Amino acid sequence: MEQESPLVQQDAPLVRDVFPDLASELVRLLEEEDERDLALCAYDLRLVEACGCGDGFCQSIRTHPHPEGTPYGPGHRMVALDPGNGFLNIDVIDGRIVYVEIVDRPPLRRASPQPPAGAEAEHPDS
Repeated sequence: MEQESPLVQQDAPLVRDVFPDLASELVRLLEEEDERDLALCAYDLRLVEACGCGDGFCQSIRTHPHPEGTPYGPGHRMVALDPGNGFLNIDVIDGRIVYVEIVDRPPLRRASPQPPAGAEAEHPDS
């Protein structure tokens, strides 16, 4: 099996930077399920790629590279969370969150871009 490059993981954006509400919700729901170690991991998840299934109800994301169509194998478990609407399930392999299944949920909100530092000084009020 092909080894993943450590740079692949490091170059991927943090979920908390792209979808801060999702990251906060994952941490909260994992803590509610007494999955403290996973809650800590959820804060540092990387957005490796979108699911790509094309289904309009799916917003799932890969947080670790995995060959399409292959089983996760030994060490895999699924953690079902209770978000109150839709489905939010986490695939975990040996303590690492590898996939976040997001189904039948409102559209994810991307983080608002921050104005550049000092932007206020460029347009002083007269």
